[in-house]
Amino acid sequence: MYQLLKPLLFKFDPEKVHYFVTRNLKRFNRFPGGSAVSRAVWAVNDKQLERTVFGLTFKNPVGLAAGFDKNGDTIAEMANLGFGFIEVGTVTPLPQPGNDKPRMFRLPPDGALINRMGFNNLGVDVLASRIATYRKTAEAVKNPVIIGGNIGKNKVTPNEDAVLDYIKCFDRLFDVVDYFVVNVSSPNTPGLRALQEKEPLMHILNTLQQRNSKNSISRPILLKIAPDLTDDQLNDIVEIVQETKIAGVIATNTTISRDGLTSNPKIVAESGGLSGKPLTQRSTEVIRYLSQKSGGSFPIIGVGGIHSEQDAIEKLEAGASLVQLYTGFIYEGPGLIGRINKRLLGK
Repeated sequence: MYQLLKPLLFKFDPEKVHYFVTRNLKRFNRFPGGSAVSRAVWAVNDKQLERTVFGLTFKNPVGLAAGFDKNGDTIAEMANLGFGFIEVGTVTPLPQPGNDKPRMFRLPPDGALINRMGFNNLGVDVLASRIATYRKTAEAVKNPVIIGGNIGKNKVTPNEDAVLDYIKCFDRLFDVVDYFVVNVSSPNTPGLRALQEKEPLMHILNTLQQRNSKNSISRPILLKIAPDLTDDQLNDIVEIVQETKIAGVIATNTTISRDGLTSNPKIVAESGGLSGKPLTQRSTEVIRYLSQKSGGSFPIIGVGGIHSEQDAIEKLEAGASLVQLYTGFIYEGPGLIGRINKRLLGK
């Protein structure tokens, strides 16, 4: 069904289509029996799919990457499509509109997207409230799902004060999310990627680790990294993870590279982060490098260019414990989630 609708949807602005689709998905799930139908059609439930990673048990290893649901709008709906975990955000302490529109562009010949959203979100208070409300619903009890919180800094916050923004998001979300992701790798907030350098990154992660205990509870903290890092920088990442004792890494975010693209040059020239098929090989290379360099000493969530079951398998074989979808989900539709899980079951 989705593949029949996709040519029509792809005629319109990507951001508008996103809100159109998610709005109607929510409407469908609100109909009596709608949620049950969604789960029956899309979800694959099998105990053999369970994965225990950084102390959390995931009902399956296929998650929704950050960026799709920035404000906690569609947690129940995405869980009903069969995702094993949902990562919300990136969220910032204060609401911000993001960059000027248009800010998302499709590259169908390359199976890719370019986005320069700029951390548009309603702020951490709204997100925390929505997750807390969701946790109390019958849907959450009936179809529980792991929720991760992807946190960032406001555009107006200078890098020297960035740690304060991460602290605000961390403290506000602590009681409602299952794990955290520190995002210092988006190319769409000026200067943000400078925080990937060893000294500022160690400061942020150590500060959060020092606060990572409440009523004898701690939350796994992961670091999301760019695919554009050099081997030396990846070596630093391994050292940082091991020294700060955070839970793991998400590899990778979008890329600023435009190598090998065949789409309309005007679209290719748009600024922003590139995601989708052009990232498939590089993200897998980063996963393999980190896994081998670290001796498998920390978990990796693999994301970037997963458009097929085989793409997911290759990331898992390279050393990922879990995988996430975003652009592949948009291009291939919700059926991709189930196909990956069925492949893992040998079906």
